[in-house]
Amino acid sequence: MLANKDGSYTGFIKVHFQLVRPVSLPPPQSLCSTQEGDQQGGRMKRRTSFYLPKDTAKHLHISSQTRVREVIEALLNKFTMVDNPAKFALFERIERQSQVYMRKLSDDECPLYLRLCAGPSEKVLSLVLKENETGDVNWDAFSFPELCNFLRILQREEEEHVRQIVKRHALARDMMKQAMARITTPG
Repeated sequence: MLANKDGSYTGFIKVHFQLVRPVSLPPPQSLCSTQEGDQQGGRMKRRTSFYLPKDTAKHLHISSQTRVREVIEALLNKFTMVDNPAKFALFERIERQSQVYMRKLSDDECPLYLRLCAGPSEKVLSLVLKENETGDVNWDAFSFPELCNFLRILQREEEEHVRQIVKRHALARDMMKQAMARITTPG
C-alpha cells in the first residue's frame, strides 16, 4: 500500500470470479472493421459469450476511495466484457471455523479499506465477483435481444401450460361422460 499526500492510499486487491452464467465480449476487431453495418447506434449486434474458468482471479490496483461499483466496472473493462455492470455484485467471503460466509457489499463500500482491515490472509477475507442475485430482476440490465429471448421462452412456457390445462379438462370431461353413461336412471 502506498499513502498519498491527500490522505488516501493505493494498493492491490485480488478478486475471484464465481460466475455461473456466460460473459459477453465484443466481436473480434477484424470482424468489426469489415462489418461496419453491424453497429446500430453504437451497440454491437454480434458478440461472443463464454464461461470464465472457475478459478479465475484478477488483481486490481485501486485507491482507498474506489467504490464497489467502480471495481466491478474496472474488472469488466480489464476483461473487455460488454455486459451491464448491474448484472454483477461484489461479495466478501469470510472463512471462520470451517464455515464460509458470503456478504454482498453495498455500492458505496471501499474494497481496499476492507482488505487492509482484514489483513493479508485470504481466509479472513477475500473478494468475489458473482451475479447480482437480489431476487428482483433488473430488466434495464438486459439488452433488447435478451429481452426478446425471454419473451419467446415465456410464450412457449405459456403455450405448454395452456396445452396441459386443455388436456386435463378434456380428460376430466371424458371421465364424467363415461361415469354418466354408466349411471342408469330409475324408472
